[in-house]
Amino acid sequence: MIIKRYFATVLLALMGVAASHAQGAGTPAQSWTADNGNGTYTNPLMYDEFSDPDIIRVGDDYYLAGTTMHTVPGVAILHSKDLVNWENVSYCFDRFDFKDDRFSLKNHKEIYGQGIWAPCIRYANGQFYIFSNINGKGLQCWTSKDIRGPWKHHNLNGKIYDLSVLFDDDGKIYAIHGYGEVHCTELKADMSGPVEGTTRVIIPNGSAVGEGHHMYKINGKYYLVSTDYRPNGRTICSRADNIFGPYEQCTMTADETFGYFPVGLTKWKGRIVPDGTAMSIAKTDSNAVAAGNIHQGGIVQTQKGDWYALLMMDFHSIGRTVTLAPVTWTDGWPIVGLPGNLGRAPRTWLKPDIDLPASDKAAQPHAPYYRSEDFNGNGGRSSGPFGRVWQWNHNPDDSKWAVKNGRLRLNTLPAEQLMWARNSLTQRAIGPKSICTVELYTAKMKDGDVAGLGNINVPCSWIGVVKDGNKLVLRAFEQLKNDTIDLQLSGNDADAERFKAGGRLWLRIDGDYDDNVMRYYYSFDGKTFKPLGGKMQLSYQLCTFQGVRVSLFAFNHKGRNGGYAEFDNFVCDEPNASRSGNIPYDKTFRIINLATGKPMLAMAHGLIHDTESMREAPSEGASSDGKNSAKKLRDETRFRLIDKGNGQVQLQTVDGRYVFVTGIGMAGDVKLTTDASKAETFMWQDYLNGEFMLMSMRTHRYLGKSPTTGSPYSMDFAGSDPARKNGAVFRYEIEKKK
Repeated sequence: MIIKRYFATVLLALMGVAASHAQGAGTPAQSWTADNGNGTYTNPLMYDEFSDPDIIRVGDDYYLAGTTMHTVPGVAILHSKDLVNWENVSYCFDRFDFKDDRFSLKNHKEIYGQGIWAPCIRYANGQFYIFSNINGKGLQCWTSKDIRGPWKHHNLNGKIYDLSVLFDDDGKIYAIHGYGEVHCTELKADMSGPVEGTTRVIIPNGSAVGEGHHMYKINGKYYLVSTDYRPNGRTICSRADNIFGPYEQCTMTADETFGYFPVGLTKWKGRIVPDGTAMSIAKTDSNAVAAGNIHQGGIVQTQKGDWYALLMMDFHSIGRTVTLAPVTWTDGWPIVGLPGNLGRAPRTWLKPDIDLPASDKAAQPHAPYYRSEDFNGNGGRSSGPFGRVWQWNHNPDDSKWAVKNGRLRLNTLPAEQLMWARNSLTQRAIGPKSICTVELYTAKMKDGDVAGLGNINVPCSWIGVVKDGNKLVLRAFEQLKNDTIDLQLSGNDADAERFKAGGRLWLRIDGDYDDNVMRYYYSFDGKTFKPLGGKMQLSYQLCTFQGVRVSLFAFNHKGRNGGYAEFDNFVCDEPNASRSGNIPYDKTFRIINLATGKPMLAMAHGLIHDTESMREAPSEGASSDGKNSAKKLRDETRFRLIDKGNGQVQLQTVDGRYVFVTGIGMAGDVKLTTDASKAETFMWQDYLNGEFMLMSMRTHRYLGKSPTTGSPYSMDFAGSDPARKNGAVFRYEIEKKK
């Protein structure tokens, strides 16, 4: 087993090196990928925002389309061969082609949190279709023979949104749409618009169906997968023998949060408010589910007949992420989860059984984007000067930006604050932690110009250089507290003099997106970084409907066209991207229950009538037999892992006994045995930072202990609660060598 782990580690390292070469010299070697390199994957698929996922399979290829709201290029399209490793291969369009100031941040008009959202991707008649609504413009469709484009735009008009489209066997095309009251409208085959007079109500209000529809025809029946977000996000399936109904409903999943609770929402009055307007972030309820569970998304069948759901969840300040969950058909219903634990989903599970040659690069662990950027054309985008991960905040003014001599040049346009700054180039923040650094050149900035690195969100924040007259100020700004911190770039300070001579400095965002905080740093030599300002609280909100957007910006706060700033060598470092050391193989460790803070105890032989039950350790300093023996207690709380391959482990005490399970649901059914053939095999669920769960490969239930009932350990937990305090989530403590 050690040899298997060695080769998996080497493979990941080689792939990291390959990614580094592809991104350019000096860039980090690894970005988050769900693929663990050992036959398993860990959710989320991408640790950054990808909202409203819709999935199809065409032959041996899988395609995923997602929301991009107000940013362009619009509607991201990803490709995969194995449902785990994805690559961004296209967008539907480069810019919104409407003569409307709202789409371009002109004249104080905007489409934050609007634009294009909840796309539907389909393949029929030898071509791909992307359907979606655009606020105020109605239903749109893009078609292409090639998933990489070019795409042809069809404006269907019609008030049809949050839709799914079914190409039925009789050649008719149906759009399923609406919230609560679900409608069906026939579309014209040439995509010129809806067929007049065909709209019918197929599911009435009061059926808890909600929105975010995904319609399928499976074995002659019609299945509609939808989401209701009140009082919390639930995925509902409706089925009927006829597309017009009547439909019956079943809940596919409701409570799977993977141990995450939703971040508090930003509160303020108005939409894009001026700096100085009162704002607050609601207190987080760590016990709430809300929309922090897996909910809206689609289902897909593999070549071998297995089914999977790709669902999103509101994932803290990152925004909405995509998860991959196995689907089990039960009584004709597609239910998320595994037999014995339906409705819930493992965070770590076996990769789908899809036959791919070992030489197929598409199935090897890789991230969907290259995030670092040297602006030398190495960013991985087939057309354009930088990588596909980048998007503009609204339509850019193409006459006011350029890539010249390996740098991004942004000419400053009038704007009183970051949220109104045109030509801001952005990418989604990636978690769980990431550090983004960029070089900024300021020599050509003019009076009133502001340029730097920021977070386009509500509240927004940034660090950058402000030029007022001939004076340059380094400034950090936080909209939530309306807090401005200035550092004068003048005087006899050696760093300031070095900066003035070359006009170059380095700016950095250090974000911990699981903890919803970030901080800004600066450097005059690219080596020593100093903070400017304190930690800033982050949130998710329902104005932009996006998480943190790391942004390169330049604007003029004095209402004029100014000079320009240049950016180079954007580097995104992800300190937690590699999870190769997260499972404590070859270690001796204690298992601490997060709900109680106490270690798991392996009972010693010869104690009372139940000699082998898994219990909770008594107070520190007392052993299980009541004698004051710290060493005895320590021995009884020490474990190690037996590696069974493919992310699976057995749990063994230091005296050689194995954890096994005698039943399901009975208190005390988790016991210890010296018979290795009885040992329970678990799938290790990596919750990062030393936290984990243990899922039985036999029952698909989790090991745990109630923090309130006093019962011993059992194998009857469906999963974690949002706060990770229901007794099924643990933390390991490695025994220190003396």
